[in-house]
Amino acid sequence: MVGARCAGATTALLLARAGHRVLLLERATYPSDTLSTLYIHQSGVERLARWGLLDRIRQTGCPPLTTASYRVADVYLRGPAPTLPGVVGAFAPRRYVLDPILAEAAAEAGVEVREQTLVTGLTTEDGRVTGVRLRTANGAETTERANLVIGADGMRSTVAKFVDAPHYAEHPNLTCVYFTYWSGIPAHFEIYERTGGWVAAVGTHDDLTLIASYLPQEQFAQVRRDPKAAYLANIQATAPPLWERLAEATMAERLYGTGDQRNFFRQAHGPGWALVGDAGHHKDSINAHGITDAFHQSELLAAELTSGDDPSATINDPVRQQAALARFASARDTQMKPTYHTNLVTARLDPDPHLLSLLRAVQDSPELTERYFSVVAGILSPEDLFTRDLLARL
Repeated sequence: MVGARCAGATTALLLARAGHRVLLLERATYPSDTLSTLYIHQSGVERLARWGLLDRIRQTGCPPLTTASYRVADVYLRGPAPTLPGVVGAFAPRRYVLDPILAEAAAEAGVEVREQTLVTGLTTEDGRVTGVRLRTANGAETTERANLVIGADGMRSTVAKFVDAPHYAEHPNLTCVYFTYWSGIPAHFEIYERTGGWVAAVGTHDDLTLIASYLPQEQFAQVRRDPKAAYLANIQATAPPLWERLAEATMAERLYGTGDQRNFFRQAHGPGWALVGDAGHHKDSINAHGITDAFHQSELLAAELTSGDDPSATINDPVRQQAALARFASARDTQMKPTYHTNLVTARLDPDPHLLSLLRAVQDSPELTERYFSVVAGILSPEDLFTRDLLARL
C-alpha cells in the first residue's frame, strides 16, 4: 500500500483485519499536515464509528459539528446537522491528528508501517506488477514483492504514473482555494455562496476555525500575486456576517492555497495494481467530499478483496483478483459519479436560478431544511428532497 493517509491507512486496516499481510508505505513522517478541507461528512463519520475509531477522534478534543448553515442570495438555511445511527454531527479533525490515528490503528491490526519511505519504481513480470522499489530515509535501496500493489498516494499518484493509468473522465480546473485557521471565532459548518465566490467555515481542534475562500480558476494568476488580500476580499464580499465576526478574531496560522483543483477519474486497476482515494478519482475540494470518499472507496476495495471463506484466495489468484478489482472499479464509478457532477456544478461558482427557487421553498420549513442538508451530506439522494410538501410549495 503506497500512501498512508485517509485512503491508504484505512484500506490497509480493513485488509489486515481480514487476515491479509500488508506493508504500508508513507514518504512523510508522522505527525505531519497536508492541504485539506478537514470536513468528514456523516457517512464518513459513521464508518469511523464502525471501525472503532470515532472515539479516538473525540478524545483528541475535536468538536462535533452539530449545526449547519448555508447563505446564498436572499436564502438562509440553518438547522441541525444530519444524523446517522450512532452518529451525531460531522467532524473536521486536523490532518496531523487524524492521519496518525488511522495509521496507528492499521499497525494495531498487524500492518507493517514504514514512514519516510519513497517508492522509486515498480517491479513487473510478464506485464504484471509484482512489487515496488524503495528508498528509505537513510538512502538505502530495496525491493519488496507483493501479490497486489495499491496506490493511495494522492492526486499526483506515483503508482498511477508508473503504470500509466489513463484518465477516462476529466474536466478542467474550476476554482482556486486559499484557507487558514482563526482563533476567537467559534463556528459550526457554515457555507456562503455568491456568483464568483464561495466561503466555508468549520470548527476544528484547539478552538480554531478553518475558513476557506474559493475563487474562479481564471483568477488564480492574479490571486496568487497577493493571496491574503484576495482571500479577505472574497470573505467580505461573499460572507458579510462572517466578515464582521473576523473583527474580533486572530489569524492563527499562515495562509495555505492551491490552484491545482483537478477533476478526473483514472483507470482504477490493472494486472497486479489498483488505485484508491484521490489517486484514482479526484474532484474540486469545494464540497469537501475527499476524506469521506476515501473511506467509502477503502471499504469498497477491501470488501471485494476479502469476499469468500478464504480471505487470501482472491489476492493470491490473478484471475479472481482482476475480477474483484473490476467490480471495485465499477462500484466506485457508480457511487462517486453523482457527487462528482454535483461538485462540478458547485465549482462553477454560479448559483443556479432554479436551485435558488428550490431553496426559497425549503428555507421556511425545518423538516425540508434538514432533508436538504441530508442531501448535501450524501445521506439522501436529491430525489428524496422532493416530498409532497416541497412540491406543493414549488
